[in-house]
Amino acid sequence: MLSGLRQHRGPRHRLFLMATAAPIFFLAARDYINLAVLLVSLAVQAVALIHCLTQRGAGFQALGTLPKGAWAAIIGVCLAITLLLRGSLLIVTMIGVAAALVYMLDVRPGLKDLSDGKGFW
Repeated sequence: MLSGLRQHRGPRHRLFLMATAAPIFFLAARDYINLAVLLVSLAVQAVALIHCLTQRGAGFQALGTLPKGAWAAIIGVCLAITLLLRGSLLIVTMIGVAAALVYMLDVRPGLKDLSDGKGFW
């Protein structure tokens, strides 16, 4: 009877345990990565939206970009969808991040140059 138990505790037994534990680790790691992507995307979109809402509308026309309302609508809708779906619709989340980054890296420096660099934004 003792020899029968030892036959099951060989390398195959460990391989079975590792094979059943791998999906658990994968799912946990995927969840943490998705949470990190969600938090970063929410932060980027929220900062871009707040900055857009606190700027004057005339500055956008002087730069020749989309009007203030269009930027606020694009970033705001993407932020709302990201919040409501909790990042599960990844394409909309990435579109929102792209729009927020275009705003932050293209429009924001132009607005800052128009206002002579005043302010901490």
